[in-house]
Amino acid sequence: MNLSTPAIRRPVGTTLLTLALVIAGIICYRMLPVAPLPQVDFPTIQVSAALPGASPETMASAVATPLERQFGRVAAITEMTSASYLGSTGVALQFDLARDINGAARDVQSAINAAAGQQQKLARIEGVGQVFVGGSSLPGVRVELNPMTLASYGIGLEDVRSVLANANINRPKGQIHGPERAWEIRTSDQIRFAEEYRPLIVAWRNGAPVRLSDLGEVVDSVEDLRSIGLANGRPAALLIIFRQPGANIIEAVDRIREEMPELHALLPADVTLTAVLDQTVTIRASVHDVQISLMISVALVVLVVFLFLRDVRATAIPGVVVPVSLIGTFAFMYLIGYSIDNLSLMALTVATGFVVDDAIVVVENVMRHLEAGMPPMEAAITGAREIGFTVLSISVSLVAVFIPILLMGGLIGRLFREFAAVLSIAVLISLVLSLTTTPMMCALLLRSRDGANRGRFNRVSERMFDAVVRFYDVTLGWALRHPGITLLVAAVTFGVNIYLFWNIPKGFFPQQDNGRLAGITVAAQDISFQSMREKLSRLADIVRADPGVATVTAYTGGGGGRGTTVNSARMFVSLKPRSQRDATADEIITRLRPKLARVPGATLYLQAVQDIRLGGRLSNAQYQFTLQADSLSDLSSWAPKVLQALRTLPQLRDVSSDQQDAGLQVPLTIDRPTAARLGVSTRLIDETLYDAFGQRQVSTIYTALNQYHVVMEVAPSYWQNPDALRNIYVQSATGTSVPLTALTRFEPSPAPLQINHQGLFPAVTTYFNLAPGVALGDAVAAIAAAERRIGMPTSIRGSFAGTAQAFQAALSTQPMLILAALIAVYLVLGVLYESYIHPLTILSTLPSAGVGALLALMAFQMEFSIIGMVGVILLIGIVKKNAILVIDVALELERREGRSAREAVHLACLRRFRPIIMTTMAALLGALPLALGTGTGSELRRPLGISIVGGLLLSQLLTLYTTPVVYLFLERGRLWLVRWRGQLGRSLGGPPQEIPAGPRP
Repeated sequence: MNLSTPAIRRPVGTTLLTLALVIAGIICYRMLPVAPLPQVDFPTIQVSAALPGASPETMASAVATPLERQFGRVAAITEMTSASYLGSTGVALQFDLARDINGAARDVQSAINAAAGQQQKLARIEGVGQVFVGGSSLPGVRVELNPMTLASYGIGLEDVRSVLANANINRPKGQIHGPERAWEIRTSDQIRFAEEYRPLIVAWRNGAPVRLSDLGEVVDSVEDLRSIGLANGRPAALLIIFRQPGANIIEAVDRIREEMPELHALLPADVTLTAVLDQTVTIRASVHDVQISLMISVALVVLVVFLFLRDVRATAIPGVVVPVSLIGTFAFMYLIGYSIDNLSLMALTVATGFVVDDAIVVVENVMRHLEAGMPPMEAAITGAREIGFTVLSISVSLVAVFIPILLMGGLIGRLFREFAAVLSIAVLISLVLSLTTTPMMCALLLRSRDGANRGRFNRVSERMFDAVVRFYDVTLGWALRHPGITLLVAAVTFGVNIYLFWNIPKGFFPQQDNGRLAGITVAAQDISFQSMREKLSRLADIVRADPGVATVTAYTGGGGGRGTTVNSARMFVSLKPRSQRDATADEIITRLRPKLARVPGATLYLQAVQDIRLGGRLSNAQYQFTLQADSLSDLSSWAPKVLQALRTLPQLRDVSSDQQDAGLQVPLTIDRPTAARLGVSTRLIDETLYDAFGQRQVSTIYTALNQYHVVMEVAPSYWQNPDALRNIYVQSATGTSVPLTALTRFEPSPAPLQINHQGLFPAVTTYFNLAPGVALGDAVAAIAAAERRIGMPTSIRGSFAGTAQAFQAALSTQPMLILAALIAVYLVLGVLYESYIHPLTILSTLPSAGVGALLALMAFQMEFSIIGMVGVILLIGIVKKNAILVIDVALELERREGRSAREAVHLACLRRFRPIIMTTMAALLGALPLALGTGTGSELRRPLGISIVGGLLLSQLLTLYTTPVVYLFLERGRLWLVRWRGQLGRSLGGPPQEIPAGPRP
């Protein structure tokens, strides 16, 4: 008794178990999270430190370097980069995928980000990881002093700072305890608004008080004036919200939108709160498009079954098994912790062509026995028993294809593990259903039909199919009589496969159009904030005028946080839905380039946002090439040469660099003898300069929700140019005001705006995009050639970073991954067939599939990316099915009916011709909606569908002839080996040894 017999004899139990699987799948489907791709969040920690007014050199040496030395001791760091700007440093730590982010955070002891007002409220929403404010600053009280007035009163900037610090105190006061009661002691030591600071007495002169309002302006404002945000051309504060690792982005966004009316009610009437950029819009659209493709695939597969079987009852069986297999997969996806995303739904779409195979094979075999006159019950039991091993071989060998991916680490393994697991689960569910539910339904639904009872359509179509079979019979006989030609075709196919794989353009991940652009504006390194603000506004207006653009937001300033220096800005562009625009994201970028170039002194680098982003650094373009050196001077010398060499390459676009060493500084040389004679310390000079020009936070204002600061500097009219230093005075030891120019001399000179490290070494990164039609592999080769051509010294080390680095790693693993899949299939088939020979026959069908897939990708001008590679691996599992169907029957005919190998394989090909064509057409049409897709996210799906369709079209034609010829060739080799070993055994006096020919004794 096999698994099918009890299922057939107990139809109620089988039906209820099948129904339970469907119910569990439906319930779990509603609970599955939705995401663009499987969870591949690299464990990344951003550490930021701020010291307003500090130069990039100071931040790099005093902050970044000590942090990097400590972080270098933390385990499993794969990339550490830092960028030091004016007043801030950011260190990005990226860990190995296997590292627990919480453990890494404990090791790193990352800085705590302050939150304010609405930030705090948003950050409390489940799923929100961080809220960053761009284009604005925290509220504060600004004290803008007149240095000339200070000098006239003989008051130093340090005197004012001391008064402000002491005027706003928040210290414990204690309690008074009586016999029965206790009292808290409170004082009016907190002042919060500008009007409360203005009357503060700074000094007394001639018996009269000098108040703060006498020395300058005191206003309620913001802590940092040098920041601006824009939303569709209007001033705005941008709340940039990041999700927590592992959070359901759809649910998080829905919760944020639920909170928005409450947040809006807290704002003044003239302030609006609007969502201008929502990543989930394209995620929802993309997932919806894949769901539509999935339903179309199911319908096409069922249609194929009907066209070949021409029987509604027979078609109903696969029509039930396919949805049940797919729906049941959702239950296991929920248990494992997977999500509804593009890759998991693509796996289910492709699976429609796989899960129907088992049902087709079983139904076709049962119908063959019914046509021979068997009763339905007996036909179902006999047909299922005969075909059980074949179904098991097809399914298990298909799952074996994905074993290397399931066990693979790194990005590819993490990314496609869910794809492989979902597809494998669907196939295994289909296997169980085909051995239980399918034969049970065959026994209940199928009935024998006489030719006279068939309709005209059935009779005509049957005659047409019989004609095709007769043609195949004749041509197959010719191929078997001329095996040399057929084997030559197989050998040529193998050679062409290698040639195409070597020459096809290679890429990492298909370029997606997610309806979002990200941009970084870079201006002249000596630009002022006022000029930068004007250029950013002009660039934003140009982008907003494009007919394909929906919203534009941008910000600059804020002291270098989030990758903005004085001369840089960030921009976020939301495009209209794909159906409402006439161009792709890349085409919109291309047509914007000449318009943006008309803004002098600033360049906007736009790139389409991708679902996968690698590396911890912000980038002007999709790809990065990093130079490192022990010597900063060597790096500063060679980085411009490399940049210029890459700009001459026709394969690259938007080539830029993060080297910013041409800013302006005003170094002051202190006359130490004169300063000592006047009793002026170096510390006092530094503190005075910081007080005047550093937007120095001199006091803290405490509120119930947050902390704000009192910011002191000279009035804006006194920090417009370096000559403002002539208006600054310091206090001597005798209390007199001494001009700063009496103690120092200064002259403007170049200075770095940004200092970058990778690891512990200085680094300069060159960013680039690809020219239209250029593959990443071609660009990588061109850059390597340029690097050799300019003769870069060994002291400079060049390496790719981010996506380009991942591409190099993926490129090196592609052949090994395909080889591992072949080995896994061979091992599984060898175990199933108890033979070393027959798995080789089955694997001989694969080169034709590879040729078809590569030719199809090249015909549609697509790169051979990770998605294409997965398509080829899938073809390994699909194409070998045809050989399994033929070999199984051929072995059965040889063993049970005593037929010769040639006669057996010829008859097996004819007997299995219908299921072979049916299953191949089902797999092809199941992938067709992916290949023809044009909706959101289709860039990710099309390479998979095209590779499968192309591979199946060519392999179906060739394997129908090469499989039987290779089978005969290897069978003759096996017999020769048997005879040779027999002769060897007789010569040695021992019995001859035999090599088993089939899977069963």
